[in-house]
Amino acid sequence: MTKQIHLAAHFPGVNNTTVWSDPRSGSQIDFESFRHLAQTAERGKFDFFFLAEGLRLREMKGRIHDLDVVGRPESLTVLSALSAVTTRLGLAATVNSTFNEPYEVARRLASLDHLSGGRAAWNVVTSYDAFTGENFRRGGFLAEEDRYTRAAEFLQTVRELWDSWAPDAVAADAATGAFVRPGGITPFRHQGRHFDISGAFNVPRGPQGHPVIIQAGDSDEGREFAASAADVIFSRHSKLEEGRAFYRDVKRRLAAYGRRDEDLKILPAVTYVLGDTEAEAAERAAEIRRAQVSPQTAIAFVEGVWGRDLSGHDPDGPLPDLEPELEEGVSKGRAQFRGDRGAVAAKWRALAEEKNLSIRELVIEVAAPQTFIGTPVSVAAEIDRFVQTDAADGFIFVPHLTPGGLDDLVDKVVPILQEKGVFRADYTGPTLRDHLGLAPRPGPSGLAPHPKETS
Repeated sequence: MTKQIHLAAHFPGVNNTTVWSDPRSGSQIDFESFRHLAQTAERGKFDFFFLAEGLRLREMKGRIHDLDVVGRPESLTVLSALSAVTTRLGLAATVNSTFNEPYEVARRLASLDHLSGGRAAWNVVTSYDAFTGENFRRGGFLAEEDRYTRAAEFLQTVRELWDSWAPDAVAADAATGAFVRPGGITPFRHQGRHFDISGAFNVPRGPQGHPVIIQAGDSDEGREFAASAADVIFSRHSKLEEGRAFYRDVKRRLAAYGRRDEDLKILPAVTYVLGDTEAEAAERAAEIRRAQVSPQTAIAFVEGVWGRDLSGHDPDGPLPDLEPELEEGVSKGRAQFRGDRGAVAAKWRALAEEKNLSIRELVIEVAAPQTFIGTPVSVAAEIDRFVQTDAADGFIFVPHLTPGGLDDLVDKVVPILQEKGVFRADYTGPTLRDHLGLAPRPGPSGLAPHPKETS
């Protein structure tokens, strides 16, 4: 059976994705940038618009890492504003489960679901580092191995809050405007390892029952968490064979939780570059890679792995003839520089020697891959091949330009996918769960939300 493709848009936030030197590059703070990208995604009938989040400015060598985007508005605030200028596009926010509280997050997400008519989604993430925790006076308070246990209990608690309102708890009344039906609200009480709370939740059940849950972890714990609780997994596996292996691994875990393959959508983060010919597209992709990895970016990236100040090295020269410093290092707040940096350095050194790569060429190779490169016809065919061969259920596109980076994709590639019959010509329902082909989340009695809430 031919699968339908799911598409989403990511507003680029940190790292070196954005090509600032391009004259078309705009603000990442001004609301107009968010509006343009979101409305472009909606014009293309995308499932949702996705915002990442960071809770602390990252540092290199004890100073703010000035190659990052800084000062971007809080995600749920931006999405609440976007709900007023879009009508069908899903609105997904990253909200941290380590440095927030269930009641507050449940309230904010339920509010967005109401304001948007059932289009809210939550990307559940964790924080591993005491560096971020210092902003919350919780530096080091949670062992890293406990981050998923807290996240799982956090999500469970939030769902208990959402479920404390019956689907038809609120009814209209000619005199008062509305009233709560008897038994419509159940006081909540949660006692667990991480949370001990009780009371009455003050936001009615949203149009989707529960907002869509997204998860982005790639560890074994993260995959298990996604299989047990998520509706969408935001994957980093954008190569065909890697994608197929990840897809098989995550989907096989679903049965243990009484779930079907279609209950979890796997969407890798990807990029695209178009040209009138394959050669032109390849040339543009190479130009974009070099623009994304400036000499300063290349040195900073290698410093993050080596844990040393390498500012005296030539980015167009060889890797440093030094062993990595494996203690704390010079980078704070950047997840890609965690883990076994010594092993990463050895792998990079072998790759650089094999291909005779300079520092900058190496970083371009390992840190700035492009996914779909070609003409609109060939890119559409490759997108379809990934989905039909179970390397993905769709993709989250991360453009290299803000705010116009999705314009060509929507104008030139999406119509070809629509002609193939593998992507919708129009939205078929009002909620994000409709777009993703997910059932509304049942209420506490096992009933789906009241029909009025999904109309």
